[in-house]
Amino acid sequence: MKVLISGASGLIGREIVTLLTGNGHEVRALVRDPSKAHRGDVLWGANPLEVAQIAEFDAILHLAGRPVATLWTEKAKAEIRDSRVEGTGAIARAAAQAFLQSGKPHALICSSAIGYYGSRGGEELTEANEPGNGFLAEVCRDWERAAQPAASAGLRVAYMRTSLVLDTKGGALAKMLPAFRLGVAGNLGSGHQWWSWISLRDAARAYVFVLENDVSGALNLASPTAVTNAEFTRTLGRVLHRPTLLGIPAFALRAVAGEMAEEMFLASQRVLPKRLLELGFRFEDVELEPALRKLLG
Repeated sequence: MKVLISGASGLIGREIVTLLTGNGHEVRALVRDPSKAHRGDVLWGANPLEVAQIAEFDAILHLAGRPVATLWTEKAKAEIRDSRVEGTGAIARAAAQAFLQSGKPHALICSSAIGYYGSRGGEELTEANEPGNGFLAEVCRDWERAAQPAASAGLRVAYMRTSLVLDTKGGALAKMLPAFRLGVAGNLGSGHQWWSWISLRDAARAYVFVLENDVSGALNLASPTAVTNAEFTRTLGRVLHRPTLLGIPAFALRAVAGEMAEEMFLASQRVLPKRLLELGFRFEDVELEPALRKLLG
């Protein structure tokens, strides 16, 4: 299979490329910066995507989007939204035209996030749940809707609602580790909020699983065993043999990061990967402590 990937240089993208090439697929990147393009890659950004650029590919994996772990100014929020909604819409429209003309690509696998559900306390959330409230929920809802032109044209379209991805090379865990290793970490707010997580390898494996099988619609990328923030904190401290007594009160997080703190650090999302499990996907990392020990040696 010949696969085109946006966000191929990101944390999940790099892992997916490794797995796909190992499975014998041909992979090319969809890139905005000409200086980062390699032979066979597809450039986009300044000009609309052309049908001829993507008609040779069997499938597109769309992962690109502006990072959300930043202070949410109005400008940043607009960039976060537009990078996802406008980018997905552009790819979906081009893919739809290419498919109607040539029959390819036949699949569009789009990144999304569990922010779709908003903060829901201890409610167990599956793909059947409606979207929640808040900035991230609105972005995720519009992000997924932006792929509709591809689905309407007949492509197989899947939405990967990704949880907290754990790896030491990047993402949230890498940002947490310095404070934990110094013994100056602790609960965020009450610590009662549910954190859904997935190892980097399982996240990439899930993308490949969906690509290689006839799977469409929304899928939750989260381990079957969500934990509370307090449990996550205790477990990481135990693995690193460090105390975790210096928590940060909710009011302090809100004072520093405002809306972003409310939706990313203090939001409670107990997400279950119901569809992946029903489809027969097997997680390699199910429990948090063994996963962290594997990552941290």
